[in-house]
Amino acid sequence: MDLGLADRVYVVTGGSKGLGYATAAALVADGARVVVSSRDPAHVTAAVERLGGAGRAVGLAADLADPAAPGRLVEAAVNGFGRLDGALISVGGPPPGTAGAATDEQWRAAFESVFLGAVRAARTVVGHLGEGGAVGLVLSTSARSPIPGLGISNGLRPGLAMAAKDLADEHGPRGVRVFGLLPGRISTDRMRDLDAAADEDARARTRSSIPLNRYGEPEEFGRVAAFLLSPAAGYVTGAVVPVDGGALRTV
Repeated sequence: MDLGLADRVYVVTGGSKGLGYATAAALVADGARVVVSSRDPAHVTAAVERLGGAGRAVGLAADLADPAAPGRLVEAAVNGFGRLDGALISVGGPPPGTAGAATDEQWRAAFESVFLGAVRAARTVVGHLGEGGAVGLVLSTSARSPIPGLGISNGLRPGLAMAAKDLADEHGPRGVRVFGLLPGRISTDRMRDLDAAADEDARARTRSSIPLNRYGEPEEFGRVAAFLLSPAAGYVTGAVVPVDGGALRTV
């Protein structure tokens, strides 16, 4: 299936590893070019090399909590490849803990990066897109159902899902699409860190609650994200798409 990604250009935040990197790799494998970013310059450099280096990928160290970061990413795409066709906006998850136990400082820090940083980046990118452009926001299954021990995520992700739908309504008439992705238990570094805090019985119960009875691989998420960003998914907007092995029990 030709996704129509050849020579299209996408920004991928959080793109040096995990779900972001897997998406960048899937985009590049189908002929796209990418600008990958994360907060760690060394991780960005390593990701660019793995993606094929100059001509296929450029990198930029950026923190979405910085108001100037989205503009720098757009500039990097236009200067590096001469165009911009969309973005996958992925930010690190907030710290674990219950909503009641989180401090004001933790809530504010998470809001600045996870919520406002993502909205600002999406707002900036869609403003530079023409017809056929697409922006995907990496959310979490907590947008539909709370996850025990992730109170801040439970509080912020549903709002981001609604912000994505609002942006989709606003920019749909221009032919620009906006959507969300809801990763479930995917084998990333963050998921391994969360699992390390639980005992084996708890991990077994989590696996058994997933109809496919396993965690997903980052590459499985990346291929879904690349499809949704591509022209092949040109009639998908305002949706939030689970990539969770069937774990969500909501419709």
